[in-house]
Amino acid sequence: MRTLHFEQLFDGRHWHRDGANLSIDERGEIAAIAPGAALPRAERRSGVALPGLPNLHSHAHQRAMAGLGERARGADSFWHWRELMYRCLAQLGPDELQAVAAQCYLEMLEAGYTAVAEFHYLHHDVHGKPYADRAELSRRLLAAADEVGIGISLLPVLYDAGGFGAQPIGDGQRRFFNSGEDYLRLIEALAGDCDGHAQRALGICAHSLRAASPRALALAVENRRQRVVHIHIAEQTAEVEQCIEWSGQRPVAHLLDHYPVDDRWCLIHATHIDADELAGMAARGAIAGLCPTTEANLGDGIFPAVDWLAAGGRFGVGSDSQISLSPVEELRWLEYAQRLIGRRRAVLADGQALGQRLYAGALAGGAAACGRDIGRLAAGARADLLVLDAQHPRLAAGSAESLLDCWLFAADASAISEVIVAGESRVAGGRHPLREAVGRRFRAALAQLGLQA
Repeated sequence: MRTLHFEQLFDGRHWHRDGANLSIDERGEIAAIAPGAALPRAERRSGVALPGLPNLHSHAHQRAMAGLGERARGADSFWHWRELMYRCLAQLGPDELQAVAAQCYLEMLEAGYTAVAEFHYLHHDVHGKPYADRAELSRRLLAAADEVGIGISLLPVLYDAGGFGAQPIGDGQRRFFNSGEDYLRLIEALAGDCDGHAQRALGICAHSLRAASPRALALAVENRRQRVVHIHIAEQTAEVEQCIEWSGQRPVAHLLDHYPVDDRWCLIHATHIDADELAGMAARGAIAGLCPTTEANLGDGIFPAVDWLAAGGRFGVGSDSQISLSPVEELRWLEYAQRLIGRRRAVLADGQALGQRLYAGALAGGAAACGRDIGRLAAGARADLLVLDAQHPRLAAGSAESLLDCWLFAADASAISEVIVAGESRVAGGRHPLREAVGRRFRAALAQLGLQA
């Protein structure tokens, strides 16, 4: 048992303004929080402790191409970007994937994410053939997370169609394909790696309604047990139009009518939803998985966050394409997009402290989407937290009530003095101890792939 003392602590719901002692047991879980002055033998930490933020949507392999899709070719769109992504994947082998993922996860830790939900659809070799170990690439991601010390919720993706109506897959998608039965075998194989592991969880995941046939998706959901379920949905207007042509319904409406969506489902993006779909999602308790920097980078559109929060909807944020690995940027742009629509300020505050409302909401929704007891500082939860430097110049003007506002809207990762995962310090002074070693492997992997860092 060890105890850390902080000058201030936000537990995810309430502030401890006059100091707090956080005790951590040998399993990396919080044993107790005692407010007040430092207890005997407590390790003093200057600064403000916050729960570490879960990243609820990541495609780690896309860190290899982040920034390479910014040269427009005529009327550029998401679909052009997707073709570039497929080309980048064409030569990515197990060693390269692990190197890229380790770099990606290390940068997440340095930015303040302490857990990641990895939406993983790259399953087979470059010819589309299964590895001798069908879970080879999934296990490389687990190894990368273990190496740098981030918690992971692995979401192997069901992908058995090239479009609505179970169309055949294309050449660029052959590395993703599994039949419904093969998908369940993959989940069963990975259960032994994840179930009961303190730093891992395993979820069910369908790429999208267009890429998962109704039969295979129904089979996966029927065998979900109590696992979380993630799916991309209503990200692009073309996707909505194609879904209507195929089924007569919009994507979210179709999902709600045909599948048992509940509070363990996370609907990624859900950008283009109408009022009825929004109300249905909120009523079922589904989590909206929002990725504002990626959604902006790809020109997807803007999620109706004002109406969503007014309906009591839950949300979390993710880094998706890895164009940004900063939780500060995700939350900042979640708010800023709403300001641009409404041409007014502090749109999502709703009479509350804006920074706290955004951060607390992303903590709770992100933890639920990851299916792990994280995102809060309380007895029994994982000891995942970050420490803000209260003396940082960008935070100096903030009062106790506005500290999170100053961090999320005027600062960045440089205001983080330490990142702790499962009770272990992973980042200190803004640096992960493996930064150089992991970075060398990452740059070598990009050179092998013919990409530049």
